[in-house]
Order: sequence, then structure tokens, then C-alpha cells
Amino acid sequence: MKYPKLVPDRICQTDITVVIYGEGVSETGSPIIVSNEELKCNYQDNAYTKLTAEQKIITLSGKAYFNGDICPRQAIISGGYVEVHGVKRTIYKGTKSRNPDGTVNFTVLELN
Repeated sequence: MKYPKLVPDRICQTDITVVIYGEGVSETGSPIIVSNEELKCNYQDNAYTKLTAEQKIITLSGKAYFNGDICPRQAIISGGYVEVHGVKRTIYKGTKSRNPDGTVNFTVLELN
């Protein structure tokens, strides 16, 4: 069965550089880079602040939506950074939204 694309290519117009880290560190103690690509995304700014139980303020500055799986070598996206609109932002959270058959429909990166 063919599932509809929830983030179609036609709405992904923003240029973005995505660097995704793998689990663990290299022999020198630096992160292992598993993906470093120039992609197109649908970028949405949504900065806000919130007070957590530990009295910390978290400010999320945006989300990047991609059609399909941007890093098929990694089951989960747990770290890295992006460069969008000339600003380097840290990946706070990565989500691969799956179809019922297990394929990835779209990927979302939440950014600090």
C-alpha cells in the first residue's frame, strides 16, 4: 500500500545543512559523525520558554520537517547540529514518524 506523504517535497524549500552524530565517541573523544548532508526542509520558527521542575528555562527555536528518512543508517537521531539561515543550532530531539508498515513517512528535528 502506498501511504500519502505528510511532508511533500514541494513544501520543503529551505536550505539546511544537517550533521548527525552516532552513538558513542571516537578515539579522540569527539562525536562520531554518521551523516553530513545539504538538504531541503520545511523550517518553522517557534521560540518559547518554559520553567521545568528543576527551575531550568528551555528555549526551543525551531523545527525542521523533512520528507522521508534523512538518516537511514541510524534507528534514532539523538544528537548533532544544523545550520539554517546562517545560524548553527543544536538538535534537541529527532523524531522519525512511521507508516503502519514501518517505513518512515517524515522526519522532524527539534532545535535549540
